[in-house]
Amino acid sequence: MYPAQFKKVNDEEVFLKWDDGKEFTVPMKYLRDRCPCASCAGESVLWREYKPSPLQVLTPGKYNLKSAEVVGDYALALTWVDGHSTGIYAFDHLRRICEEYDASVVASGNAGKS
Repeated sequence: MYPAQFKKVNDEEVFLKWDDGKEFTVPMKYLRDRCPCASCAGESVLWREYKPSPLQVLTPGKYNLKSAEVVGDYALALTWVDGHSTGIYAFDHLRRICEEYDASVVASGNAGKS
């Protein structure tokens, strides 16, 4: 499964259309807050676990997407205006993000308003 289309809708949202026809509009903030890189999500190395600080630092451009590039046939590398570019979003992770956001919109009663 892969995104057949990925584009900025406006300064706050991106649109993804998947190869199975599913379409999602997701806020850039939602994507960035789920960045899978070690600095954002943490990692385990040789029985030691690194967890990033729960304190959120808001840098200018943190939630503004600068570019997106396909990585091989499995992921998108997103670069943000603040310079953060180490988040490689595997397609399955990206799809989960889309579905989680969509489910949260439906659960909150804002379906069709995202």
